[in-house]
Amino acid sequence: MSHHDGPALEAINLSKTFGSLHALKNLCLKVEPGMIYSMLGANGAGKTTTVNLFLNFLEPSGGQAKVLGVNVSTNTSQARSQITYIPEQVALYPDLTGLENLTYFLQLAGHRGPNQPVLRGALEEAGLAPEFHTKRVQGYSKGMRQKVGVAMALVRRSSVLLLDEPMSGLDPASANEFSNILTRLSRQGAAIFMVTHDLYRVKQLSHRVGIMKRGQLVDERETRDLETTELEKLYLEHMRL
Repeated sequence: MSHHDGPALEAINLSKTFGSLHALKNLCLKVEPGMIYSMLGANGAGKTTTVNLFLNFLEPSGGQAKVLGVNVSTNTSQARSQITYIPEQVALYPDLTGLENLTYFLQLAGHRGPNQPVLRGALEEAGLAPEFHTKRVQGYSKGMRQKVGVAMALVRRSSVLLLDEPMSGLDPASANEFSNILTRLSRQGAAIFMVTHDLYRVKQLSHRVGIMKRGQLVDERETRDLETTELEKLYLEHMRL
C-alpha cells in the first residue's frame, strides 16, 4: 500500500454533464484508506458515472477526482496504477486460462514477471480452487471471474479497489466469500468503493454508505449507526421523494 496522507479517493465538486443531462452534480466525497464505502441508488443515479470519472474513462465537466491526492485527469496513469477496477462482468479472454489471463493483465499494467508460484498463490488467496488455475476461462462462473480480478488486486497490492455491482448474480456462498476478501483487503489498508444494490451486504461490509439520486449525493451515513431495516427505510424514503 502506498503511504500517502489524506483520502485514498476524493471527489471535489465533481460534475459530469452529457448535453443537458446532469449525470453528476457537484459530488463531494472522501474514502479513507482501509474504508469500504458503498454507493446506493437507482439506475441512472450517477453511480457508474462516478466510478468512470475516478478511472478517467470520462473527463469531468467540472471539479476534480483524486486518487491518493493525485488528480486523475492530469496524471491518469499514476492514478490508475493504484487502482484495481472490478466491473460487473470482469473482461477476460475466454480462450486463456485464469493463470494466463492474470499474467497477461499484470504485464499490461506494467508488472514485469511475478513468477508462477506468486500468481497461483494470489488466485488461491482470492478463493479460486487450484484445479481451475489452468482451465480456460470460458468454463468459469461469474464468481470465478471476479476472483481473477481480486487476484490482480492482490498481486498489484492496489491501494484502491473500484467495484461496480461486484456481487450481482453471485450465489450466496460466492457473495459471502467475496465479502470476506473485501473485508480482509480493507483491514490491510485498501480503500474500497463499491456500487451496489444489495442493502444486506452494504450493512454487513461497509463503513459508510452514500445514497445517490439524479446525479446528487442526497444522504451519507456511517453504517454502524444503522440497522439493515433502517437502511432500507432510509433508502426507500429517498427513492420515493
